Amino acid sequence: MILQRYIVWEILKPTLAILVVLIAIFASYTAVTYLAEAVGGSLPPATVGLLIVLKIGMALEVLLPTTFYLSVVIALGRLYKDSEMTAFAASGVGMGGLLKPVVALALPVALAAGAASLYIRPAAYEQIYALLDRARDEFDITRLVSAHFLVLDSGRVVFFADEAGQKDRGAQQVFIRVAEGKNRQVITAGEMSQVAVDASGLRALIFQNGTFFQFPVEGPGGRVTRFERVEYPLTTSSASETRHRRKAATTWALFDSARLEDIAELQWRFSTPLSTLLLAILGVPLSRSDPRKGKYARLGLAIVIFAFYYQLFVIAKTWVEKALVAPAVGIWWVPALLALLAAFFLWRTGDVFCRRPR
Repeated sequence: MILQRYIVWEILKPTLAILVVLIAIFASYTAVTYLAEAVGGSLPPATVGLLIVLKIGMALEVLLPTTFYLSVVIALGRLYKDSEMTAFAASGVGMGGLLKPVVALALPVALAAGAASLYIRPAAYEQIYALLDRARDEFDITRLVSAHFLVLDSGRVVFFADEAGQKDRGAQQVFIRVAEGKNRQVITAGEMSQVAVDASGLRALIFQNGTFFQFPVEGPGGRVTRFERVEYPLTTSSASETRHRRKAATTWALFDSARLEDIAELQWRFSTPLSTLLLAILGVPLSRSDPRKGKYARLGLAIVIFAFYYQLFVIAKTWVEKALVAPAVGIWWVPALLALLAAFFLWRTGDVFCRRPR
């Protein structure tokens, strides 16, 4: 019992450190992305902090399994380096004795990762989509910066103006490209201003002295219209107009869907706690090394296995979405491969499934 508590504590110490580092790296990367959008004018600066927090919550389903898996490899690797495992073996604690505290500790981590995948991640996505939609709906031409491109709605709308930045004066010499499915709309105008057209706050852009181009992305066709003054309404997102976003859908809503994309998303969410547990088990035999090689001797292999495993998950999810794999098989063959790999490493130790003669 004392040895098991000691092993649990040794794993918990790097777990906290690694989790903090991974969250800091992820938050920094996210901050750079959103701050660039805020500086470019496509995102209100006040929402950047909240978006970073939501992104971290969304990433917990990957950060928690990764952190615990690496912590098991590092912590047990240190015990091998300091020859403490030799003392454990002399006390009758073999690989099976190491699995018990690791699995006991992995279960609450798996539950936390499962909660992050089933509830926190979709809720975070819902809030992120709402904030981005609001930023698009509350577009104001004061966001435009002279001689700079402004990209909105994930590249659907692109603005450019030679002179901009003051709402009362509008913008001069503007260029706008709007992507609508397989069609493109381009407006060039000498002047652009923004007005509210009704009591509900629905706004419109007023273009003066310009040209309107409309054409398909592929094939011939299209038309060119010259105008002195035209009004272009700024549409707002609504529940009926918002496209289906399965990542933000609740888990219960995915249960009622027969769409392959929703089935793949549901299986992805439920695979998170299973992956957490399997990775933790794999980390036990994977950490076994010669004391002379150091505690990080197997860390490189552990990272390669995790990267390959995650990429297989992405591929399997895509196969389900494109009907290349039956939903009954789904993505479950990927954790099955991981379970076989963990069983192989445990079998090689000779201390779990059987005891080899010395």
